Amino acid sequence: MRIFFTGGSGKAGKHVAPFLAEQGHQVTNADLVPLGHPDVDDLAVDLTDIGETYSALAGLARFDELELATKPAYDAVVHFAAVPRILLTSDAKTYATNVLSTYNVLEAATRLGIRKVVFASSETTYGVCFAQGERKPLYVPVDEEHPTVPEDSYAMSKVAGEVTARSFQARTGADVYGLRINNVIEPHEYAEMFPPFLHDPALRRRNIFAYIDTRDLGLMVQRCLEVDGLGYEVFNVANADMSVAATTDEVRERFYDGVELRRAMGRNETFYSIDKARDLLGYSPQHSWRDVLTDPRA
Repeated sequence: MRIFFTGGSGKAGKHVAPFLAEQGHQVTNADLVPLGHPDVDDLAVDLTDIGETYSALAGLARFDELELATKPAYDAVVHFAAVPRILLTSDAKTYATNVLSTYNVLEAATRLGIRKVVFASSETTYGVCFAQGERKPLYVPVDEEHPTVPEDSYAMSKVAGEVTARSFQARTGADVYGLRINNVIEPHEYAEMFPPFLHDPALRRRNIFAYIDTRDLGLMVQRCLEVDGLGYEVFNVANADMSVAATTDEVRERFYDGVELRRAMGRNETFYSIDKARDLLGYSPQHSWRDVLTDPRA
């Protein structure tokens, strides 16, 4: 597929865009900062500018495309570009940048006839991650039916993006899949970051004790590109286990006392349910911190 990938220079994108290229896709990275990867084409685009967004999506990606008889079109858009969290700039700019860029990408993609859009939403939409004080989910494991009423500007922008995406899907009938991505972890970060998590699970409360390895995020995006006909869907994206050594029963007793348990859970199962992605997409995460670190409970 010829893929227009926004935000390919970010923490998640710099892994996922090259992964897609390794699978044989032609990937264009639309970002303000170049990725500089030999298998990915860079294109400087301000996605908050609708003219730039249209022009980039309608244009060429590389010089050798000039040799084709007709200009090629993109087959899919993967939209990861965003201000990635609160406290990087003002709340107003965070919200405005993310909402406008998502609208522009969806507007341009669907007007140009692109039938597959995969966009990054967030774990923060459930209102736990960036809540003032402690906020517990209404039930566990947290699935895609859980209410999304956050109070911070970043998560608000992601909820707005989901509403916008659903409306564009209704307008066009294209496949538009949203990924509620949990805390993104690069492979080298297991050794650097996880040892404290294994001893103090409270450090992971705001992330619902979950995480997503960048390599498994690449697999999730690949599955979204391969599976057609779902219309509009949102999916939680996480690894199968928790990011702590405490068991699910221990986490429930300490952090989720009084919170409804919707179903029985495995000993180390994530509280951030990935059942829907497994059922509809065949998503099967392959990695764990346990591949790198010794589980102190083993």
